Amino acid sequence: METKNLNPKATLLIGAGLDVLHFESMEWLAKIDFWKDEVQFFENLLRKNTSSDIGKQSYNGLLVNLDKIHGDLFEDLEDSIREHEGLLSNLQKEVKGLSDSDYRKKHHKLKMRMDDFENDFKTFKKIIFEHVKGFII
Repeated sequence: METKNLNPKATLLIGAGLDVLHFESMEWLAKIDFWKDEVQFFENLLRKNTSSDIGKQSYNGLLVNLDKIHGDLFEDLEDSIREHEGLLSNLQKEVKGLSDSDYRKKHHKLKMRMDDFENDFKTFKKIIFEHVKGFII
């Protein structure tokens, strides 16, 4: 069964010029920087809103997840995007063995990773909001 891409922007960008794909990569890096700030905010928020033993247990679990997000996922995504930008640079220099098609395929895979991560991160933020809301109410 063939799956349908629900994001028309993804289809449009794959056929776009390399400058447009480069711009999207730069947007991804900016988004990751913003997410890093959000993680720091959430960590501070959790520290301020944990008082009971039950709260401390769930707080510790959330902090472990925050550390994983920050340490592994952000760094891995950033490294992948920067490597992808290096590939673009080599493609523009017409280094032998590189093709426009390969770059576009890798760009599409990175876009899918970013979209998946963004959805997972939104879910995680909802969990944090619910956790903190339980202490405020």
